[in-house]
Amino acid sequence: MITFQKLKFRNFLSTGNNFTEVNLRKNKTTLVIGHNGAGKSTMLDALSFALFGKPHRNITKAQIINSINQKNCVVEVEFFIGKAEYRVVRGIKPNIFEIWKGKTMINQSSHAKDYQKILEQNILKLNHKSFHQVIVLGSSSFIPFMQLPNNHRKEVIEDLLDINVFSKMNILLKEKQSGLKNQISEVNTKIEILKNKIETQKKYIKDVQILTDQNIENKKTSINKNNKKIKTLQKDNSELSLIIEEKLKPLEDELKTLETRKGTLLQYTTQFQQQMKTLAKDTKFYEDNDECPTCSQPISDEIKSLKLESAKEKAKEYQNAFNKADGETSKLNITIDEVKTSLNDIRAKESTIFVNNQTISTLQTQNDELNNDISNDVVVDLENAKDDLNTYNDEQNTITEEKLNLSDSYSYNQVIAELLKDTGIKTKIIKQYLPVINKLVNQYLQVLDFFVSFDLDESFKETIRSRHRDDFSYDSFSEGEKQRIDLALLFTWRQIAKMKNSVSTNLLILDETFDSSLDYDGIENLFKILYTLPDDSNIFIISHKGDILDGKFDSKMEFYKDKNFSKIK
Repeated sequence: MITFQKLKFRNFLSTGNNFTEVNLRKNKTTLVIGHNGAGKSTMLDALSFALFGKPHRNITKAQIINSINQKNCVVEVEFFIGKAEYRVVRGIKPNIFEIWKGKTMINQSSHAKDYQKILEQNILKLNHKSFHQVIVLGSSSFIPFMQLPNNHRKEVIEDLLDINVFSKMNILLKEKQSGLKNQISEVNTKIEILKNKIETQKKYIKDVQILTDQNIENKKTSINKNNKKIKTLQKDNSELSLIIEEKLKPLEDELKTLETRKGTLLQYTTQFQQQMKTLAKDTKFYEDNDECPTCSQPISDEIKSLKLESAKEKAKEYQNAFNKADGETSKLNITIDEVKTSLNDIRAKESTIFVNNQTISTLQTQNDELNNDISNDVVVDLENAKDDLNTYNDEQNTITEEKLNLSDSYSYNQVIAELLKDTGIKTKIIKQYLPVINKLVNQYLQVLDFFVSFDLDESFKETIRSRHRDDFSYDSFSEGEKQRIDLALLFTWRQIAKMKNSVSTNLLILDETFDSSLDYDGIENLFKILYTLPDDSNIFIISHKGDILDGKFDSKMEFYKDKNFSKIK
């Protein structure tokens, strides 16, 4: 059971730099009041943020931190699980996320997402969805169980019944099956390799046993074929070498000449560019100055005109020269590319000669080996060959047995996988609890003076019938009737959680539940349920109806605004 003790927060939403502290264990029932915007629901958002890193309402992370102070947003929640004391600290600017067990902080070496999993799965055994179904009801942003899609309803009930472990087991089993598949595939590959080795070895032994003069003759034939190939390759190399000798040097010389010419043209173009820059500088001087900056003598318009005209003519000459040199360079580049292509073709022939020489060397080695076999009369140790064959057979038997064991494990796991499917053991457990769930829901509906027959099936679809056996759906009811169903489910989930000890908790928060669609009778009936809750329960009712509800609670907590900051009286 999760026993929440204390919640404190600062610079969270509308609260200021001083900690606002809420004792979650002080009284069984507490009325939380305040004007609109005073911060009544802040404690609910703070609790949700501390536990799950996100507020209860639809608020972005950027909106969480107080807009005035804009830093040091911190929320702390203290709780017990059994006798173990825990404290969770979460903050923004700076970012903080700490989980303490007693006076020791739990290792933070893992990724933030994994650290959150430790909190939800290993400590709380409560996720955000279950938090909204067991602890909280009534906020405008809250989605009641009946408004959840079927798959989300399934997740909630699995959490409550503590059977999501079967889903985790199924995931692990799938991973194991995948590993077994890979192992079986590897074993099959080894078996095929050994089969090939065995067949090859058998053939080898047979060939050796029936070795005759024909075998020797075959080797001689192979030698002759190799010699013919060698002769052909040597002839090809001679022809290629002649082509290389005739064409390589002239092409290299031509390329060198062309590159030299290109370099000269590039120097010319660079000089022309520099000269044009100098002319542009002189032109700008005569355009911008009416007197000599050195001697302070005036420069006549006639001189300026002559200088500018001269510069213009020279610029034209340089530009023409530059264009001519640049055009020649472009033509040279084309010619150079063509020569390089021809050189690459010639050098490719050198690669062909290299490959041919390697082939000749390989063929000569083969011939040496064949001649050695012939000269030694192909003496082979048959006993060693047979020993190798026996070794291969033993290996095949061992691996075949390994394959059988792996296949048995895979088949066994497949049976377990069928049990772990949604249609397997989880469905059986849910079927066992469905009558209890439906019974509890109907009991709470009767207390709330809503006399219908409510039934959830194993796919979590509802059937609702009136006294006259008319069929209804959740959506067909008024808001007040829907709220009665939501309340009945909330208290049912708490009862189921307590039975299973999965997400049982002392804390219950009803956010504006009394302010919405419940009439006077509905409110009184809801109090009947609240009064029946165990004495160790701690119920917080957030409401605008303080005048109506005052006096019905053990304590009252009032939020108010002081200089734009929310505080508690």
